[in-house]
Amino acid sequence: MPSSQIVLGFDVSLNRIGVAIGNLITRDARPLLQINNRDKDQRFAEIARLVSDWEPETLIVGVPSHADGAPLPNTAFCQRFANQLRGRFSKPVIELNENFTSLAARERSGRQIKALLGSASIDADEFIDAWAAVAILEQFLSA
Repeated sequence: MPSSQIVLGFDVSLNRIGVAIGNLITRDARPLLQINNRDKDQRFAEIARLVSDWEPETLIVGVPSHADGAPLPNTAFCQRFANQLRGRFSKPVIELNENFTSLAARERSGRQIKALLGSASIDADEFIDAWAAVAILEQFLSA
């Protein structure tokens, strides 16, 4: 159910975009899906559907950097993605440092998937970007 208390989080890589949904009232987040990042039109069509369905108040994009704040090779790519969101949707877009979110997501996703599905044979990496988006949102929601 759409609510103005909803935020969407994005973990962007060259191959995939992990998407998570968060709630500003309950301060929780969960993975939604992963989007193939190879086709620009398909990528933004899927994001437009999510924005229409969930009506988020804000969009949060993880942007990586070195510990000292210096940019990484994919920093500009993530910032460009955030700017594209600003240009396409009438929503505030916040860029948030995403350092260590993939590491946290990898550990957590394996535990969560196995607990939820009761199977050690599930490949947690299949969902890693969506779980990294959860970590980005949790960082935002705890601030």
